[in-house]
Amino acid sequence: MEELKRAYEVFREYLMPQSFPIAIKMLAEGDPIPEEARRPFRDIGRRFSTCQGYNMVRRYGWTIAMTKEDMQCSLGVVVLGFDKPLPLYTEGNLCEGMYTATAEAGARSEAAVDRHEPGRYRAILMAPLHKADFTPDVICIYGNSAQVMRLVQAALWHRGGKLTSSFGGRLDCSDIIVTPASANECNVILPCSGDRIFAQVQDHEMAFSIPYGRLEEVLEGLRETHKAGHRYPTPSYLRYEAKFPEKYMALFPLWEAEAKGKQ
Repeated sequence: MEELKRAYEVFREYLMPQSFPIAIKMLAEGDPIPEEARRPFRDIGRRFSTCQGYNMVRRYGWTIAMTKEDMQCSLGVVVLGFDKPLPLYTEGNLCEGMYTATAEAGARSEAAVDRHEPGRYRAILMAPLHKADFTPDVICIYGNSAQVMRLVQAALWHRGGKLTSSFGGRLDCSDIIVTPASANECNVILPCSGDRIFAQVQDHEMAFSIPYGRLEEVLEGLRETHKAGHRYPTPSYLRYEAKFPEKYMALFPLWEAEAKGKQ
């Protein structure tokens, strides 16, 4: 899609991300899965987590589609609505001892995770933004904190105020996909443990998701805030006079005395 290619060029010009922005779309029953999309279990013989899928997209440039058959992470299955959450999950047992002290606290953590309704979708389709030939639900960009800051500034160019995001330290597939699509709001993402362990997200990286309906608004915000002086890479103020070690400075009076002696 030409629109998405143009968006990619804007992100590349103003953000210079080190990996491809990701176009993500949920597919309902009856929605076709493109033939060219790689299916992890069918084509690679392995099952992956959702975060492995979108990290392959952003690093390899692949188009990937995943159904429950392709997924190794049961929590991702629940988040995307590919199957129903069972009591073992909802009662906090999967959190207990790993993320929370008790199952009761774990149940509160699970209840706080945004999830698609079970059965609403059957697959997730992901592609590099400039290669996507579908209308995405969300666009996700990984970057460092300065790049994500620029996206926050862009998202607020017209609306002002502050951007509100919440963090749980787990299940960032919910934060990247479900939360922004459901709320139609941009979202700042702190990558979760799974994204780091299984999908190789690096310590310096964060992410930012944009609902498709707000894409043009963010693109305009990037351009306009750039014109206003906000840039990436962040310009450093360098027009100051530094104080150097005294031994270094000792050369200047010697040069000055030598110059006077020649006069």
